[in-house]
Amino acid sequence: MSGRRVLVAGAGLAGSLAAIHFAQLGHRVEIHERRPDPRGAGAGGGRSINLGLSQRGIRALDQVGLLDPVLAAAAPMRGRVIHQRDGELDFQPYGSHEDQILRSVLRDDLNRILLAKALEYPNVSARFGVTLTDLDRGSAAEEPVCTFDSASGPYHASADLVVGADGAFSAVRTRLLRGLPADFRQRVLPWGYKEFAIAAGPSGDVRSSPDALHVWPGDDGLIVAHPNVNGSLTATVFLPLSGEQSFATLTTEDSVRALFDTRFPDVRRLVPDIVEQFLSHPTGHLVTVRSSPWQHEGRVVLIGDAAHAVYPFYGQGMNSALEDCAVLRECLANDDWAEALRAFERRRKPHTDVLADLSEENFDELRSRVASPLFLARKKADLVLSRVFPKRWMPLYTMVSHTTIPYADALRRARRQHAALAWGSGAAALALALTGGALARGKAAGPHSPGDRS
Repeated sequence: MSGRRVLVAGAGLAGSLAAIHFAQLGHRVEIHERRPDPRGAGAGGGRSINLGLSQRGIRALDQVGLLDPVLAAAAPMRGRVIHQRDGELDFQPYGSHEDQILRSVLRDDLNRILLAKALEYPNVSARFGVTLTDLDRGSAAEEPVCTFDSASGPYHASADLVVGADGAFSAVRTRLLRGLPADFRQRVLPWGYKEFAIAAGPSGDVRSSPDALHVWPGDDGLIVAHPNVNGSLTATVFLPLSGEQSFATLTTEDSVRALFDTRFPDVRRLVPDIVEQFLSHPTGHLVTVRSSPWQHEGRVVLIGDAAHAVYPFYGQGMNSALEDCAVLRECLANDDWAEALRAFERRRKPHTDVLADLSEENFDELRSRVASPLFLARKKADLVLSRVFPKRWMPLYTMVSHTTIPYADALRRARRQHAALAWGSGAAALALALTGGALARGKAAGPHSPGDRS
């Protein structure tokens, strides 16, 4: 198994971590990346939404010895601070135990840490600023070959295995599926996003809260802000792409000012230059991708967003991508890489499909339900039950974010729990009704009831 040649397309989070795994296994790794070197100053020209590191990502980073440097660059998040339109703040803890927290880390910081580690290995090399234009999947007798464009002209690169880690709009995936009996579904959310910064404020100011995710909910707009280690927040505003007060219409200072005055009034106080930031930052788009197959004959495999991009609203896109790398390494213990890659897809795809559904549902939760009294009551009941019955009851969010239980297994367990609770509640209500009826009949019978006969 050792000594095979692996070509990784993409030097993002999944690609860099995959390169580390292959290097540790003794393989020769070439990374080819479309962007400039992410380690360079000002290189972060792509997405920079802060990421919430949860147990799956923590385990994957610990496996390759990178947990400590990543945690040093991350800020803890113990729960959500919900900003109501009337100025009230509500705190919702993420779990029932002190250690059930998430970590907020800048995507660019994490990418630099992972890539720097990968390139420490003498059997790893990288080329930046190159674009994949073609992929020959190879055959039993011929290895796969990638064609790239570079500043100095096109070139070819062959390997025993091509790893597509080139994101939601993967060029590897497009060419992998070409001519195969494939399933590909892409759903673009009719909402987009812009980022803005909330500077660190005086001690005690809500903008400098070091241990919470801040959420401004709303059916017609949503803001989510992650803490940074310096006390600032990186915020993301999500709005419809078209319609009234959408990214299509919010193009003037007056229209942007009106948006924040009516929907997010306290943001104007926290961010005096919000209008300037909003108008100067680009609009990003959100996409879910489901595809099959993820692999071909032991010669090509997809990981991360290239295989299963999801909306960011459950905070699991990065975590699931890092988990992909750990599972792929386990599968590659099989010397038959064709079977190993098929096993990888079988192990991962059912669960990432469930994650896509959960991420879409959580979009509705963040927009409206987090401010609902009924939602808050249910969340509190979930936490109480998990404390009273720690071995029998575990909230779905806890299973997804604070364990490594596979996503589909977590959802099935949550449904069983709620079904049992509904059955128990129904049984208790029936018993109460029957008891009440019996008491009523007893009172109506008076002294002639059977128990009073002499």
